[in-house]
Amino acid sequence: MDEGTFFPEGARVAVLTAEPIGRPLDYRAPEGGCAEGAFVVVPLGPRLVPGVVWGPGEGGFDLAKLRAVNRVLDAAPMRAELRSFLLRAADYTLTPPPAMLRLATRSPGLGEAPGPRRVYRLAGTEPARMTEARARVLDALQSFGGAALTLSELAAAAEVTTSVVKGLVKVGAVLEEEAPRDLPYPRLDPSLPGKELSGDQAAGAVQLRAAVQGGGYGTTLLKGVTGSGKTEVYLEAVAECLAMGRQALVLLPEIALTAEFLTRVEARFGARPAEWHSGATQTERRRLWRMVGQGDAQLVVGARSALFLPFRDLGLIIVDEEHDSSYKQEDGVLYNARDMAVLRASLCSAQVVLASATPSLESWANAEAGKYARIDLGARFGVAELPEMRAIDMRAETLPGDQWISPTLAGAVKARLAAGEQSLLFLNRRGYAPVTICRACGHQIGCVQCDARMVEHRFLKRLVCHQCGDSRPIPLACPSCAVEGKLAPVGPGVERLAEEVAAKFPDARVAVLSSDLFGSARALKARILEIAEGAADIIIGTQLVAKGHNFPLLTLVGVIDADLGLQGSDLRAAERTFQLMRQVAGRAGRGAKAGVALLQTFQPEHAVIRAILGGDEEAFWRAEAAERRVAGMPPYGRMAGIILSSPDLQAVFDFGAELARRDGPLRRIGAQVWGPAPAPIARVRGRHRVRLLVKADKAAPLQAALAEWIGQMKPPNNLRLAVDIDPQSFL
Repeated sequence: MDEGTFFPEGARVAVLTAEPIGRPLDYRAPEGGCAEGAFVVVPLGPRLVPGVVWGPGEGGFDLAKLRAVNRVLDAAPMRAELRSFLLRAADYTLTPPPAMLRLATRSPGLGEAPGPRRVYRLAGTEPARMTEARARVLDALQSFGGAALTLSELAAAAEVTTSVVKGLVKVGAVLEEEAPRDLPYPRLDPSLPGKELSGDQAAGAVQLRAAVQGGGYGTTLLKGVTGSGKTEVYLEAVAECLAMGRQALVLLPEIALTAEFLTRVEARFGARPAEWHSGATQTERRRLWRMVGQGDAQLVVGARSALFLPFRDLGLIIVDEEHDSSYKQEDGVLYNARDMAVLRASLCSAQVVLASATPSLESWANAEAGKYARIDLGARFGVAELPEMRAIDMRAETLPGDQWISPTLAGAVKARLAAGEQSLLFLNRRGYAPVTICRACGHQIGCVQCDARMVEHRFLKRLVCHQCGDSRPIPLACPSCAVEGKLAPVGPGVERLAEEVAAKFPDARVAVLSSDLFGSARALKARILEIAEGAADIIIGTQLVAKGHNFPLLTLVGVIDADLGLQGSDLRAAERTFQLMRQVAGRAGRGAKAGVALLQTFQPEHAVIRAILGGDEEAFWRAEAAERRVAGMPPYGRMAGIILSSPDLQAVFDFGAELARRDGPLRRIGAQVWGPAPAPIARVRGRHRVRLLVKADKAAPLQAALAEWIGQMKPPNNLRLAVDIDPQSFL
């Protein structure tokens, strides 16, 4: 793929579209010609669809009978580096190239001309008459950091009618302007001074700056205890990248983290970076997509999908909290953004920084093997100290059956309330109760579409399936025996824990942080900011609170059920429990006052619990690595999951069994096939699910063998087959 190849009018060109055809199709270049990588619109059957000029046409078809490209879009051509990345990623994940291209062309209004648009922004004055609806409009504009919104976007964000917005324009509180559709982002100034760094931090920053200056590919694991200042260290690498005129990308695992991070970036570089995630408006996503391709967006902060943006000159990728499971895309195209970041950087001569207090075993092993460089930050930044870690042996606590906060933990919370400090109670279960059971007949209410129990969400007054999202009102009578008044919640969720907290600490201000309790990412970010400023005494949260938030007043973390993640046969159960407990404990004591983390457990002698309390992280990783190495499991072996689903249970089992019998291509590379077996959640959205698991040696050519193996059989029309390379979840 030579950069800049130009095809004159009438030349044969290959165009790849995001339609499920599987390969590029030949067309004739339009009037004026087109360049390789150009975004175009082409006829496909009776429709016009967008695509990318992938190279010269293959031939074999009469040129005169070829249909012509309809038009070339006004967008920077897709660079050879990105096209190569999409093909390499498709080969690795066994994904058809059109599906990969779809990830790289998620630009709203890609085919629209870059004309002017009418936008709305704050005028800086308040209306003489303020209503609740008007206040929501002004709050919405403020929450977008000064970005201009279209009328429909602003009305939707504020949950008001467009007439409310127009009324604010009339009284001068909101400005209505004609603006170019896509403006460059404000320039970031890398020469502005950053925070003063400590010895370890300064040494790490020097190492990262030198790596960026080198201009080639490399990956560095930045391992630092929670609160050690990893962000300030890698922002120095960002400064070096921007100073060299190259672009940088920072991936974050959670949208709620962006508000605090954007503030820190603005303080460091004098302007806000570009944002790419589901909370950004369609207008901003279109603008960013176009500006990043022109080089007019220097720094992008985003979710995993930002990895597929058309950067003009990408020089640095930061994967913050690189261990986080949200970097794995579990539907559609199955990929791990951490691994894809390394692949993309290798193709565009960029540096990668994988930052975490509790790195994935894969990254730890690559650093141990010398494939990645490693920087360690062993102390917290400034006066902050690491929290003291202690276990509460629940076997020695006296606790009623309908309560979950032990007397020891309750006493610690009371002490924090008296001192004016914050406490965090962590329980990794959303909703009020995970199971609703009938005390008359024993029936457990399940989802009609899935083999999953409905979770009671009392705040929403609904039962919700966490697999398919189906919900229904909480019934008065049992759906099985029709007896009223006998339905009872079993087990705690964060909402039920909040009920117990309100009873135990009636004067405390309580905040519940769970993703399903907030209607928008903006509302969640605003609530987290309020809590950080002291708006709550007791915080109750799911794993959402473990992801890098900074609450300066928080000095106590209480883990309600430290044993929760140790159950089941998940390959990564010990690793994930260790990471989650260490991360959530790290929320305590990040300010001037020391913190304590108390873990309620019925298994204080468990090896993982002992490792969490002991703090010897390297010993834990070495022990976990030794077990995986002996078993030939990742990262010392390779695995792939095959997920089959169909409305017909017998058909999906028959297909899986026949596939397992035809395992010759896999046996030739020494791979083993296990299954077919019902998935742990065997039915989702009315489709029965069956899994096969393939295990191979580290050096085995797994993808080629898998492609040959599954290529032997064509699934029936109603049966779906998905391949998950390096599976993270086995549900």
